[in-house]
Amino acid sequence: MTDADDDLDAHSLRVVKAIADTGSITAAARALGYSQPAVSQQVRRLERRAGMPIVERVGRGVRLTEAGRVLARHAAAVTTALDAAAGDLAELRGLRAGRIRIAAFPSASSTVVPRVIAAVSARRPGVSISFVEAEPPEAILAVREDRADIALTYSYPGDRRELDLAATGLSVRAVGGDDTVLVLPVDHPAAEGPIDLARLAAERWIAGCPQCRGHLLEACARAGFVPDIAFETDNYIAVENLVAQGVGVAILPRMAVASFPLLTGIAAPRLPDAEARTLHVVTARGAENVPAVGVALTVIDEVLAEYPLPSGRGSARR
Repeated sequence: MTDADDDLDAHSLRVVKAIADTGSITAAARALGYSQPAVSQQVRRLERRAGMPIVERVGRGVRLTEAGRVLARHAAAVTTALDAAAGDLAELRGLRAGRIRIAAFPSASSTVVPRVIAAVSARRPGVSISFVEAEPPEAILAVREDRADIALTYSYPGDRRELDLAATGLSVRAVGGDDTVLVLPVDHPAAEGPIDLARLAAERWIAGCPQCRGHLLEACARAGFVPDIAFETDNYIAVENLVAQGVGVAILPRMAVASFPLLTGIAAPRLPDAEARTLHVVTARGAENVPAVGVALTVIDEVLAEYPLPSGRGSARR
């Protein structure tokens, strides 16, 4: 691809990425708002420029060839850079436009996210903001697939490596911390004095999402026992009600407990810093240069200043 006429263009990359995301030319055309013949023609033109197939037939559908997958991998970075350039031009023209798509974990959706959306809307009234609730693996994937601009995620001390692997090639920045608390009946002997999980070895436990369940298992292992997990639910209100009825105990993030009033008869003593989770922002590299996204990242930093990083945890990684 040496001639000027053979240069790749952003439109072609968007088409390839849409095919990768949707799994078919027809679905890609629908997602882009084009006709199916127009997308097929774009693919054929790109294949002539590349000198190799971009898609191949599989049954009644198509899939990307190795060359197509190479182009799809670069598409997100290219479209992010173009959005940044368009945003800068909009700023120069004095426009207050743009788009921010946020994905964040459930306990942030009732504590941090509403404040972020309100603050960004106040500063940039013309910016369109959307939000979807997603646990870290799904939120990171949304950024990778260009379905979200910002993923607000978390990691427990034992699973930071998994986060780094999931976010390979993206920007990951530690922006705050969230304590974890032990949730148990207020009259339980372990509710007073220094927290010692070993005193709860005989209790039945309530586990949550996969990350929280993993943290529960690791915390109990450090205390010298394997928890008897009798109940599993991601519903924090259900967890508190189970505890209030005296049928189990749990470990919850502070944000989850703060999202609604603590039920009567429940205690929530704070666990040591070593059990806290770290909050992260994940974006495509260079996304902070998109003006609207940059504003949202600044606001997130301001809001999460109230949630300091656990002692000894790392700072930014780009």
